[in-house]
Amino acid sequence: MSTSATWPLLEADNVSVTFPVSGGLLSKKRVVQAVSQVTLALHAGETLGLVGESGSGKSTLGRALLQLERVSAGDVRFDGHRITHGLKSDVARLREQTAMIFQDPFASLNPRQTLGESIAEVLRVHQKVPRHAVAARVAELLTLVGLRPEQASARPGQLSGGQCQRAGIARALAIEPRLIVADECVAALDVSIQGQIVNLLMDLRDKMGLAILFIAHDLAIVRRLCDRVAVMYLGRIVEEGPAEAVFTRPRHPYTAALVAAIPEIDPDKPLPDTALGGEPPSPIAVPQGCAFHPRCPYAQVQCRTDAPPTRQIADHAWTCVLTHAGDKTVFPLTEGSFDEAQAC
Repeated sequence: MSTSATWPLLEADNVSVTFPVSGGLLSKKRVVQAVSQVTLALHAGETLGLVGESGSGKSTLGRALLQLERVSAGDVRFDGHRITHGLKSDVARLREQTAMIFQDPFASLNPRQTLGESIAEVLRVHQKVPRHAVAARVAELLTLVGLRPEQASARPGQLSGGQCQRAGIARALAIEPRLIVADECVAALDVSIQGQIVNLLMDLRDKMGLAILFIAHDLAIVRRLCDRVAVMYLGRIVEEGPAEAVFTRPRHPYTAALVAAIPEIDPDKPLPDTALGGEPPSPIAVPQGCAFHPRCPYAQVQCRTDAPPTRQIADHAWTCVLTHAGDKTVFPLTEGSFDEAQAC
């Protein structure tokens, strides 16, 4: 029996990633806590959106899950097999069944290779088809992502950004992955092209049963594409749940601020009363207690010193002192309770 029947396809269990910070000869060694004790699960055929501001640790987490960054603590499992400090054969299987789509569609392709050569190289290295069938498979993959087979002879410099990103997706699909990590893969594209790429990913997910970890800062796209959403702030997951629940009833103040900032087409709708202010603190000096408290309009005294509790309703979880008593509004005020924690 396949392990995928009983385990999630990908699991992160208290995963942390740290980087050393360079300093003077006599200075104390410091580290950046890029990812801190993240626990996630992604099932086959599911799309999980990972959102947050720049520098929140989203891309580092995505790379760590694919073992492209060293995990300093915690465990990653793929299809039930431990990958961190696991057998080389399990790591090799992860490499054979996962792929990554990068943000810059031009930089991710070799400018000296044609699209056909880039895709054929993957097919040969992973021995996915016999040598005589490589050209036919390249044409099939290009067609699958909305390109013409004759574009196999084109180089990246001859194509638009959207076409290059489609080619990057075709190359990722060449290994026949079960999981794709899409790291800001539409951020560098025009809005109209973004929609086309999102539609393509949705079609591929449905046709091939792909699991997708979709890393993005554009919440409108995440809401359309993803089944579940995880919100990161300073390396930690502060809220996770079904996409519709997170977007319609955000439970963490940070999530609420991000949702409120989604642009509205309707000109009659007013702008949010209070936009999220300030900048995230330095990951070298994460605030004590709740890391979000210096920017939080709902901060309580205990937020300055105590780690926020984890709360959960069904499969919607968040880390915050707010209890949402009564559950009558999208994001209830704490009866105007403001204190000195906001100014810290």
